[in-house]
Amino acid sequence: MGKYEQRSMGRTIGTFALRALAVVLTALLALVLTLVLSLRMICSSDFPSAQQMFVTTILETGQLKFLASWFLSPEEIQAIVDQNSMKALNAAVDTGLIQIGGAGTGDEGPAAEQAEIEVVEVPGATYTGTMMIVKDPSRVSLATIYPWRATGVPLDQLVEDAGAVAGINGGLYDSTNNTGGKPYGVVVSNGEIQCNKPGEWPGLVLIGFTEDDILQIIDINGMTAGEVEDLVAREQIRDAVTFQEEASDANNHFVQLIINNERREMNGMGSGLNPRTAIGQRADGSVLLFVTNGRGKSGHLGASSGDLIDVMESFGAVNAANLDGGSSSCMYYDGEYLMTSVTFYYSNSSWKLPAGFVVK
Repeated sequence: MGKYEQRSMGRTIGTFALRALAVVLTALLALVLTLVLSLRMICSSDFPSAQQMFVTTILETGQLKFLASWFLSPEEIQAIVDQNSMKALNAAVDTGLIQIGGAGTGDEGPAAEQAEIEVVEVPGATYTGTMMIVKDPSRVSLATIYPWRATGVPLDQLVEDAGAVAGINGGLYDSTNNTGGKPYGVVVSNGEIQCNKPGEWPGLVLIGFTEDDILQIIDINGMTAGEVEDLVAREQIRDAVTFQEEASDANNHFVQLIINNERREMNGMGSGLNPRTAIGQRADGSVLLFVTNGRGKSGHLGASSGDLIDVMESFGAVNAANLDGGSSSCMYYDGEYLMTSVTFYYSNSSWKLPAGFVVK
């Protein structure tokens, strides 16, 4: 091939590459423009239901909260949060309502009464969930990577390193870039306080088990580290994490679902739709571990606070709490993930975590 032909071919290839690049860039620009216009439409007052669902949902995410402020003022966002909030439910857990090994109030049939661990699929209108019922609450504990480091581990490693058979994700942690090595708030494992920063986030609630295997849900908002130490000692907390109760234009999180058989009441929708992780306890002491999908996984948007309350109540929960959800939501059992995070790269695993409730 002569030099002229080589130059001609080079120009042809270059022209083709530039045209292909132009097509790709045009398609990307059209996609971005479509997304922006769609979000603007959703956030307009012309579609109040869509607007409220979008805002309450997006404020529960870890990294995408800023999207709401693109189209709405802080005052508009707060007004939507106030219209779709949850009424306070801060009563202390009545330990007398839980009789370990006694009669439960669930309706899972004779087979469930015999099973040490039972797994039940829970279909919903906007989610698919998995409920794990652990008959013996002493088998549920908190596994951690303590001492803390920059990078956490996926749930399956937490479970297997603890010599356990099952597990779910737990409380608040730093999920930036999927590092997952640092928990927020308070962490207690086997009676040892491994993290004690109750003022790190507003509205923290302690969720975990006592030495008597009773699930406790305790508001620690405003407590000092010393007061948390006294609380852990006084209540004999053996394993616990914290999640956040806050309804603002910065976050829209909730914790308490059912306390002493009392359902939490809601204003409007109560919350948005997201993947969820929740924990509860029946009258016989059995522990309920519940995880749902969402954010497009299997075509589902996710579960609402009302969904969690309904499901926990139907399975006989005397007390129940919402844990960290979103992309963190996952459940592992008997060598496989029953529920996983919603991201493409972690469809068969989980995000890296610093801690999780495990079943030994």
